[in-house]
Amino acid sequence: MTPVTPDLTAEERAAILDAVRDFAENELAPHALEWDAQSFFPREALRRGGELGLGGIYISEDVGGSGLSRSDAVAIFEQLAQGDTAIAAYISIHNMVAWMIDTYGTDAQRTRWVPLLASMSGFGSYCLTEPGAGSDAAAITTSAIRDGDDFVLTGVKQFISGGGEASVYIVMARTDPSTGSGTGGARGITAFLVPADNPGLSFGKLEHKMGWNAQPTRQVILDEVRVPAENVLGGEGEGFKIAMSALDGGRINIAACSLGGAQWALDRAVQYVHERFTFGEPLAEKQAVVFALADMATELRAARALVRDAAAALDAKTSDAPDGDVTAQCAMAKRFATDAGFSVANQALQLHGGYGYLHEYGIEKVVRDLRVHQILEGTNEIMRVIIGRQLLGG
Repeated sequence: MTPVTPDLTAEERAAILDAVRDFAENELAPHALEWDAQSFFPREALRRGGELGLGGIYISEDVGGSGLSRSDAVAIFEQLAQGDTAIAAYISIHNMVAWMIDTYGTDAQRTRWVPLLASMSGFGSYCLTEPGAGSDAAAITTSAIRDGDDFVLTGVKQFISGGGEASVYIVMARTDPSTGSGTGGARGITAFLVPADNPGLSFGKLEHKMGWNAQPTRQVILDEVRVPAENVLGGEGEGFKIAMSALDGGRINIAACSLGGAQWALDRAVQYVHERFTFGEPLAEKQAVVFALADMATELRAARALVRDAAAALDAKTSDAPDGDVTAQCAMAKRFATDAGFSVANQALQLHGGYGYLHEYGIEKVVRDLRVHQILEGTNEIMRVIIGRQLLGG
């Protein structure tokens, strides 16, 4: 079920963004460096975000969501990322999970899970990637064997954000063993809702990562996990279509997070070059610095336009079926914005000189956090594949 976007006035939208900005400035930003250093997952701060509606931004209102548009959502994620990029990115993934259940779930599934996720009283995780299946997502080997009224799931999922913390896991598994990589592997994949307390479900060690330290990443291990057939999401064999549909939104969400983190870094760089003097004058008086800042601002504005256009295209869709043109737009936005975001943050670090390399300034954290945005939700190389195939009619 697709949420009906309320007819918000400009004043109402501004009020929503003001509330999000206050949350980011007061609940996220003051703790971001500490959470990063301690690899601390801020459950209580997230639940306070849920009280603002951040757990179900574009989720239907009848199950506790805010019912906002994708265009509103990308503006919200950009604002959140100025408080803490890693936590904003986690909230974006959580929203994608809630949207999948809201859109493709039965009434019973929506009633059971979406209010929990929308309030952030519980968290959600998306389980597609495997140790041997990343960019080639159709090559997954996690199996789901029918046994009477149940399915028995066996396999390992890799790089799962929220692993070990989520209340529900959307797990992609192969229900048709005759399909696989090289044999039309996208067919025969089914999405399952797996509650966290299911017997046989366990988790790998907490991964030590370059960035995103405030959100846990673990393997999700399914050892003959038995789930009832009623836990199938969207119909047997529909999993890959659902996964790809969700990723259109996931890609512009993460692109928006890149914009927010990079904008924060750019703002700090502008402030710093006014304060830092070298050879008798502020850095802001040096033409090379002025040109660098001009290019950074231009790249971010161009990226923001692509993200907003892609969000508007998603809003304009009349069905939840995949649309090649919209998918390509989302891929363009994701590729450009995440590349630009990392480049701008890295240049902001360079403008800070040695101070940019210090943890207390926050710039190096943003650089570390933004680097993974070029990899997840489909690598930027895969984004080029998607765009190129659409252009060539493939």
